[in-house]
Amino acid sequence: MVCELKKIRSIVAASFIALAACSDGDNISEPVVYDSSSSALIVDQSSSSLATEPASSSTGASSSATIENLSSSSSKITEPAEVTENLSSSSTKGDSGTEAGMTSSSSVISSSSSESEPAETYLWHDEFDGDAIDNSKWTYDIGTGASGWGNNEWEYYTDRQENAYVKDGILHIRAQKEDYEGQKYTSARMLTKGKFTFKYGTVEARIALPIGKGIWPAFWMLGENFDTVGWPTCGEIDIIEAVNRENKIYGTNHWANGKEYATYGNNTGNYRDQKFELDITQFHNYKFTWDEKYIRMFVDDFMYHEILIEDNTGDTEEFHKPFFFLLNVAVAGNWPGFEVDDTQFPNEMLVDYIRVSQ
Repeated sequence: MVCELKKIRSIVAASFIALAACSDGDNISEPVVYDSSSSALIVDQSSSSLATEPASSSTGASSSATIENLSSSSSKITEPAEVTENLSSSSTKGDSGTEAGMTSSSSVISSSSSESEPAETYLWHDEFDGDAIDNSKWTYDIGTGASGWGNNEWEYYTDRQENAYVKDGILHIRAQKEDYEGQKYTSARMLTKGKFTFKYGTVEARIALPIGKGIWPAFWMLGENFDTVGWPTCGEIDIIEAVNRENKIYGTNHWANGKEYATYGNNTGNYRDQKFELDITQFHNYKFTWDEKYIRMFVDDFMYHEILIEDNTGDTEEFHKPFFFLLNVAVAGNWPGFEVDDTQFPNEMLVDYIRVSQ
């Protein structure tokens, strides 16, 4: 995971950045456009980046650009009539959230239903059938990474079955409390790097997430050119992140704005004055759409993040290149903090399927 730079606040030197208003089902209104020449953007998001910190980056960097919460900006934001209508009619119905601690794998799996489509329907997919992880599709990051994967995390990532395995059509990524290679926790970080990358498309995934103090699961993406250009120049797209005991999903983009660092993110707790209540320990349908104009993220058809990338708006050329997937469960770190509830282990992320179409 990349260095945690969310607390840096500065101005993006871009002409325009645009974010769409809320979605009502599949009806997406025209975007709200912000003229950054008139005022600084307001930042108020704790979501953290996830890639491995490149040798050239510094967690203490003072020049960084962040973009967030434009809806609260006092600058020129024009909302078409459709926006007001959508805000008032947009559904906020979701599964009722619970605070009952970690839900066991068995109780969640009982609600799983993976209806496989013909393979030719997808550009790439993994239904996690069979009795083993498909090594033609996935590889692993091993170890602790630089500075705890750039975020001072406490887990040691392995490729052992104790930390990542398939059972009954479900991928399990398991964080455990155990002394291993000098660390007190183990987990897994799986990726399709060198196996599969894509540019533009629709991703659909059915996932149940772990909760607990110090827990940080994620389903995310890094630019294919990560090894050559480093982070954040490669770009990062966090489709799903969650921390601690929050029943809340975060979606975030990270990129290089010239020589600076830029980030923009939203979450289901408050997306343009709409809240989507859900129990993230249960399976939900997550969808990520990506084309030449927009990146959008949904859970059960509720849109919780959107960013305009058309014509490299906001210096977002990173998001017009191929990316690969990552799945992991971190323990502790700059974002969730450094208090860990050891009674929660083992704690698992469950993945029913991931499907990519174009």
